[in-house]
Amino acid sequence: MEWYEALGLLLGSILVLMAIGMPVALAFLAANIVGAWVFMGGERGIAQLLNNGFGSLTSFALVPIPLFLLMGEIFFHTGLGGRMFNAIDKLLGKLPGRLSYVTVLGGTGFSTLSGSSMGSTALLGSLMVPEMNRRGYKKHMSIGPILGTGGLAIIIPPSALAVLLATLARIDVGKLLIAGIIPGLILAGFYLATIFVQTKIDPDAAPPYEVEPMTLAEKLTLFLRDVVPMVGVMVVIVAMMVGGIVTPSEAAAFGALGVLLLAIAFRCLTWEAMKSSVIGALRVTLMAYLIVFGSATFSQLLAFSGASSGLIRWATGFELDPIAMLLVMFGVLLLLGMFMEQISMMLLTVPIFFPLAASLGFDPIWFALIMLLALEISFTTPPFGLLLFVMKGVAPPDTTMRDIYMSAIPFILCSLVLVLLLILFPAIALWLPG
Repeated sequence: MEWYEALGLLLGSILVLMAIGMPVALAFLAANIVGAWVFMGGERGIAQLLNNGFGSLTSFALVPIPLFLLMGEIFFHTGLGGRMFNAIDKLLGKLPGRLSYVTVLGGTGFSTLSGSSMGSTALLGSLMVPEMNRRGYKKHMSIGPILGTGGLAIIIPPSALAVLLATLARIDVGKLLIAGIIPGLILAGFYLATIFVQTKIDPDAAPPYEVEPMTLAEKLTLFLRDVVPMVGVMVVIVAMMVGGIVTPSEAAAFGALGVLLLAIAFRCLTWEAMKSSVIGALRVTLMAYLIVFGSATFSQLLAFSGASSGLIRWATGFELDPIAMLLVMFGVLLLLGMFMEQISMMLLTVPIFFPLAASLGFDPIWFALIMLLALEISFTTPPFGLLLFVMKGVAPPDTTMRDIYMSAIPFILCSLVLVLLLILFPAIALWLPG
């Protein structure tokens, strides 16, 4: 069988199964069984495939995923996240568009811990948009920052999606997490500058309103009590990873313990909150582990059948400039993001894109960061980005899809500028891990 026939069989069977409604992980597993039967010699091939798949689940690099997810769930269900939102809101005082800033600052903290762009968009959309509408904010000032926070969540550590990508691509988890710090701070700066410019151009987009005055001592107390502890957990675990004191798995354990101790200290850790947190983390973890199982076996099938090597030979045969090839891969991810969620896209593209990137001489950490940004941008790209429809579902009834598209565009441009900066100056991503 030619390489393109093997690739067509493997990818085609997955897409058909997903199209008829089969869950992503099960679709990959079924396609892998078919592929093993065809390419690896029937029952023996299937047995070997299953052994390899279970072996991939014993990787120590997977430990941070459930722990980071548990951090986010405890942060949300105990109300610690709500305390941080309220504190930032009060501290910003009469700043024009302050609820938009609150959304970026507080939403980034929540999204980073939750590891789910769709979940954080749904939560922030239902929590912040009605309040902003009540305050007279125009739609682009309320919807845009919520759609933008996902771009930060996916690259600023701790990011469960970054851990999953590093595991699938077999690259250093710690280096990828650390590589996202400086680009993430730059992107946050771009978002805050965008809100500032929007309020300067159109002051009526975010009308000011009276707030209860607070003394400096009250502000300091609020900051130290409700902001520093929450942000401090993230800062400490990142600092320990950067300093080489702990591995990503140990950092995730310290993070989960830190949030748990905070919940106890603030007397908001209830049995119901803990139960909901564990169930939420377990649900996503099981899905992620099934996906790792499917991806590991899928990568081996692509290699065994000759599909991956054939595709690389075909792609590099065009003699395109490496940057042109990077833009092609980036465009493919943007296109896939209109129809699929991020983990499914990673499953389909990582086994193909990373060997291709290696053949083009790209640094794997740098390329992984570019890929993470492409995954997030694709989620908000009109007309079919999935986050756009999540937002439509939780926004007020009078919100049109055009309102959502126009709100997303400035924040998409911020992410694209960051991608351009990473291409021109790779050291932005690579200096800190080095």
